[in-house]
Amino acid sequence: MADYLLTQLTDFSPEALDPIRELEQICRETDGTDLRIGLDNLTADSSDRVYLYQTEGRLIGYFSWYSVDGIEANISAMVHPKRRRQGVFRALLEAAAKDMREQGIQSCRFKVPADSDAGQHTMEHLSAKFDKSQYAMEFQALHREELRNPNLVIRPETLEDFGFMVRCSTQAFGDSEEWTLRYFGNTREPHRHAYIGFDGAERVGMIRVKLLGSDTAVIHDFCVSPDIQGRGYGRDILMQTVRLLLSEGRTRIRLSVITENRSALELYRRIGFGIVSKSDYYICNLEVWR
Repeated sequence: MADYLLTQLTDFSPEALDPIRELEQICRETDGTDLRIGLDNLTADSSDRVYLYQTEGRLIGYFSWYSVDGIEANISAMVHPKRRRQGVFRALLEAAAKDMREQGIQSCRFKVPADSDAGQHTMEHLSAKFDKSQYAMEFQALHREELRNPNLVIRPETLEDFGFMVRCSTQAFGDSEEWTLRYFGNTREPHRHAYIGFDGAERVGMIRVKLLGSDTAVIHDFCVSPDIQGRGYGRDILMQTVRLLLSEGRTRIRLSVITENRSALELYRRIGFGIVSKSDYYICNLEVWR
């Protein structure tokens, strides 16, 4: 292979991201997949670490990772279709793995388009274990429905709400309290906001939103206290959040849902979200690359 340059991205300007956007488009069109590496997440203040592999002045490989708990890395990667099986991915992986070990990362979670044969083959080669599949959904049109709980309001979180947020998230998602505390600590960023759902004086649920650019929002960590689920609080919290985001000019609203969570999928559809892509997630221990 011709001389190559492997660097870590430090310039997150639109011009610097253009080659990555071009490579994503080439991979998407050649492979016939809906590849989405999350370019709008790449900003100067994001925690994403990005590695670029260039040869003859052209970008042919991309690898990014971030962690929300300091233990597991979330990974996206792509290699130019004409440059695969030439060691590009391995070089990027080894460079990132060195960085991950220094940061205390123990395992990796790869995001792969569900219809990507190349991605699936790579996961087999790494002996990565399939974990789950998710749908990416985008807001299309708000279905006008009345609130089932007319007293339900959402308010920005305050310090007094933190204990409830930890309890609600831990009980709803089944994570340990230790992990949840670490997760919230690592994801407290200026562009990420949390709202608490109140019915009168009672906290009933929570939802978090990550703001990207001037018109995009990603909804996540959406849950209702398990003991009061089934009363329409989730539907009302989500509907009010969408209305709030729209009023702020956030016309591109996204969220993800595990494919097997049929009740959540139907809820999102009723509110006005549609499926745009499906991704598979694989887990691999970082130590296998030593």
